[in-house]
Amino acid sequence: MSAAGAGVVLAGLITAAGPAVAAGPTAGAAAGAKCTPKIQVLGSIGDESYTRDMQRSQGVFDLGAGDLAVGVSGHKPVYWTGTAVHRVPLADPNQSGQVLAVNAHGLMVGILRGFGGTSLFTYQAGAAAITPLPDSDGSDLEADINDAGYVVSRSGSWTATVWKDGRKVRELPVPADAGPGTRITMVTGINNRGDILGMATQDHEVPETGEHLENTYPVLWPGDGTAARLLAPSGNDAYVQDLDESGRVVGYDWAGPWHEYRPWVWEPPLTGPGTTPGGLSSHPYATFEAISPTTNLSVGTAKFHPDEMTLPDQALLRAGSGPVKALPRLAAGQASMADAVSDADRVGGAAVNAKGKLKPVIWTCTTRQAYNPGS
Repeated sequence: MSAAGAGVVLAGLITAAGPAVAAGPTAGAAAGAKCTPKIQVLGSIGDESYTRDMQRSQGVFDLGAGDLAVGVSGHKPVYWTGTAVHRVPLADPNQSGQVLAVNAHGLMVGILRGFGGTSLFTYQAGAAAITPLPDSDGSDLEADINDAGYVVSRSGSWTATVWKDGRKVRELPVPADAGPGTRITMVTGINNRGDILGMATQDHEVPETGEHLENTYPVLWPGDGTAARLLAPSGNDAYVQDLDESGRVVGYDWAGPWHEYRPWVWEPPLTGPGTTPGGLSSHPYATFEAISPTTNLSVGTAKFHPDEMTLPDQALLRAGSGPVKALPRLAAGQASMADAVSDADRVGGAAVNAKGKLKPVIWTCTTRQAYNPGS
C-alpha cells in the first residue's frame, strides 16, 4: 500500500485521541477486538457549512488500506493519512471537487468542477499531479475503482464506461432485456472480480397508445463476461450504491420528491428482488450507501422529510443480517452521515459538531459503538 504521507499538511488539523486502526483487511469482529471505539475527527480546510444537498463541504467517501481515507474538505478533493489532511494537487486551485473512491494501492478516483463543467480524474497518493480521464462526466457524483485499477462511471455521452491507466478501455452495453428508451444514468460500483453495478432509466412513450413508460432499474455487468442484465426492481425506484466481493448489493429506493428513502439489499445470485431490513426506529427513512468488501457491514444515513425535521440525520450501521443500528453523534442534537465502511470495522462520513460545523469523521470499532435508538 502506497499511502504515503507526501502532500501538504494543512492548517486546521484536529487530532483525535487514541491510536489509528491497524492496517489490513481484518474481519470486522477481529478488528473490533483490537480497536478503541471513538469518533475520530479529521483535519479539514475551508468551508465547514452543513447542508443536506449532495455537494457536501466536508466528508469521508472511502477508506483505503491502513489509515488512508479520501473525500472532500472545503469543497476540495482531499485525502487523509491518519488525521492529517492533504490536498489533491490541481493545476487550477480554483477548481472544486471531491475524491469518491480509493483502492488498496492508494489509487483514487475523483470529480473536478470548473467553468467547463465536471470531469473525472485519478490520483495516486503522494503524486505530483492528477490524471484526467477522457470523455468522463462525473456530474452524478458517482464513480468507483477496484484494486486492479479499473475505474467505472458514466461518460459524458451517457454510456457506462471503464477506464484504465488514464485511458478509456471499454463501453458497457444497455442490457438486452431493457425496454425501449432506456439509457444508463449512473455507474456506482465495481468489485475485485470485475462485477460492475449501475442504474438504467427508461423514459419512453408508446406510439400506439400514448402510454408513458418511466422507471429506474438496477443493472449488473457480471465480471465473468456474461451478458449485462437488469436486477429485479424493489419498491419504487431502486438506487443501487455499492457491492461487495460476493456480489451482494446495497442501496435504497425512494418515493416522492427525494426524501422517502428505504434501505435495500440484494443477495447473490441476484436473481430475485431485494429486501429491506427497515431503518432506525427513531427515523422514518434511511439509505444504504456502502458495504464492506467481505464482512457484510452496510452503512448509510437515517432521515426525516426535510420539512418535518423532528430529528437531524443520523449515521447508521447494519452488521450482517442483524437490525439497523445508530452510530453515535459527534454532538448531541447535531446531524451525522455515513458513506464508507471497511473490513477493519471503520466507518467514514461526516458529522456536525457542537458549534454547528461539519467535520470529516471516522468511527472506529463501529460494531461496538452501534446502538438501538431509545434503548
